[in-house]
Parts: sequence; structure tokens; C-alpha cells
Amino acid sequence: MNKPNKWEINVGELATGQALTIPVYQFTPENPSGPSVYIQANVHGAEVQGNAVIFELMKQLENTHLNSVVTLVPLANPMGINQKSGEFTLGRFDPITGINWNREYYDHNFDIEYWYTKNQSHNDSDLFSAFRQTLLSSCQQRLQNPWGISTGQRLATELQILGHQADIVFDLHTGPKSCKHMYCPEYAIDAAQYFSIPYVLVMPNDFAGAMDEAMFCPWWKLSELAETQGRQLDVAVNAFTLELASQERIDMNDAKIDANGILAYLSHKGVITEKVTPVKMDRYACQLENYKKFYAPTAGMIEYLAPLGEKLSVDQPLLSLLRMDQYGTKDEYQHISLDIECIPILHFASAAVHQGTELYKVMTDVFLLEHYPP
Repeated sequence: MNKPNKWEINVGELATGQALTIPVYQFTPENPSGPSVYIQANVHGAEVQGNAVIFELMKQLENTHLNSVVTLVPLANPMGINQKSGEFTLGRFDPITGINWNREYYDHNFDIEYWYTKNQSHNDSDLFSAFRQTLLSSCQQRLQNPWGISTGQRLATELQILGHQADIVFDLHTGPKSCKHMYCPEYAIDAAQYFSIPYVLVMPNDFAGAMDEAMFCPWWKLSELAETQGRQLDVAVNAFTLELASQERIDMNDAKIDANGILAYLSHKGVITEKVTPVKMDRYACQLENYKKFYAPTAGMIEYLAPLGEKLSVDQPLLSLLRMDQYGTKDEYQHISLDIECIPILHFASAAVHQGTELYKVMTDVFLLEHYPP
């Protein structure tokens, strides 16, 4: 039986001086031979289902033939998790800066072309080791900035250091009211067939501050740069964000399904010896640029009509909008539809909204993953 080692890392301090720490669990086989894995959950305070999935993964990893180091970090953001208001958890944004906790990761500022020129004589293995060390050193420099960094930046950088030590990275999230979907880099699109997730957002090589981008973008850029020099390099790190349905929810049976999907991918990559078969299901995808947001045209009370994860035609209503202040006028109650066929993926949690509230996210220009590229 495999038993994980456990330790804690310090990711910040409260105003009264108490340390903010997070637990880290690591499975280490006697002779690691497969790609190393890093999995984190609950960077956003209300997005707790990832903890259930990590729990199920750990229980199963204890009884597998493990070929790789697997590091797991539940409860990754103690400040966000404890940011409560009444019965609700508000921990999506840093309360000090207002910035999304998942947009604080570090875009390394070093000149990758100059770095490659200096290191291109290395064989692939040594080149990858040197590049990984450069990313880790860059994170350490950020932590040691003499001007200091924000609370959110410190947390993100500590997590990023853990992630940069792995070859496969999972960031586990949920939506407000959401069906399961995942973010997958375009170069690794074939990986999506292993997870128990029906909807896939295909990501370009652009950094917007999220954990998955912080993991794969530098390696993708290295691969693209090497190709311009006539050298074929695999993108050495695969990173995915898995959105495990809705926030403020724990479902242990559902966690087993998603843990099995992750294990199916880890089995495919040789992390575990056991063969884990992925769920047979249709999987649909769209390019990230075709993942559209719909904002409230006016304030009001919303009835969310469009079922999540089901095709919505142009003639079907997305939502209804109730305006009691407009009673007796044509604006008192109306249905709103979109002018394009889509698949609604998530919607805002509250029925009372300001004008401009992001109400729905929908996939457009959707294709069956087996038909990729479209």
C-alpha cells in the first residue's frame, strides 16, 4: 500500500501574524520512472468539489502500482476558503486587491530566445531540466522582490513553484451553476478523451494569468521556438483545468467518476501501471475564442431557462427577465434569446442582477471531438 507524505507550506500571513498554511500530500514510489503529477483544488473558496476528487484519488492511489511522484494540494487557498458572508463563500477574488485568485500567476519575464541560444547545445533531457530550473528560479526571484508582492501573488507563486516541478498539472475548479467542462491546450487535445467530461474548451498559447496557462505556455513557447530553429521538441508539460460542475457542493459519488477520469489519463501516461478505461461518451469542443459570455441587458430578476449542457437553438429562450419596477409596461416581463445556436455551460448563481452582470457562458461553433480538427 502507498502512503503519502504530508507537510505544510506557508503561503502568507494574516494581519495579526498568524501563518496561512496549506497541506501538501505526496506519493513517492521507490523508483519513479513515469511523468510527475501535480493536482490542486479550491483556489476559489466556494469551489470545493475538487477536494472530494482529490480525496477519492488519494484513496485509489494508495492501492495502485505507482510509477511516478504525485503531489496533491487540496484547500489551496486558506484565505479564499474562509472568506464567508452568512451562508455564502465569497472567495473568488482577493478582498484586498479585487483580483481573481486564479489570475495572479507569474508570466516569466526572461528572454526565451536568448535563453535558447545559450542552451540549445544541450540534449533534450538536459534542455528540459535547465528550462524547468529557470522557471523555478524566476518564481523564487518574484517571492524575493525587494518591493514586495501582493497576498494573491505570493499564494499563486508558491503554488506555481509546486506546479513547475511536475510534468502533468491539474487545477480543479467548479462554476457558479455549471455542467462539467474542461480547459485543454490545443497541442494536447487528444488528452480530453480520457476524462469524464463532455465539454472541452480548446486553448491557444496565450497567457492570461491562470494556473494552467502558467504551466503550459512557457513550454509551448519553447517548443515553437525550437521548431523555428529546425529542432522538434515535444511540449514537455501538459496542464488542464477541470471544471467539476457547480460550486458550494460536495458529491462523493460524482467525485469517484471524476477521479476515475483522471486515473484513466494517468494510466495512459504510465503514471500508474493499472489499466483504467475512460468512460465512453460523446465529447464536444469549441475554440476558446468561441466561448461566449452573455451580459444582463438591464437589471432585474432572472429566471435561467436554458438547460446547461444541452443544445439551445435560436428560437429557444435563454432566460426570462422580470422588472417589477416596470409593471404595467412592455418591459415588465420578457424572454431573451440568442441569435446563434449554442450550448450553455454555466450561469450566474443569483436571480437578482445588476445591468451588465455576466449571466451565461455558452459554447458556439461546437464540434465533436472525434472530428478534431473541424
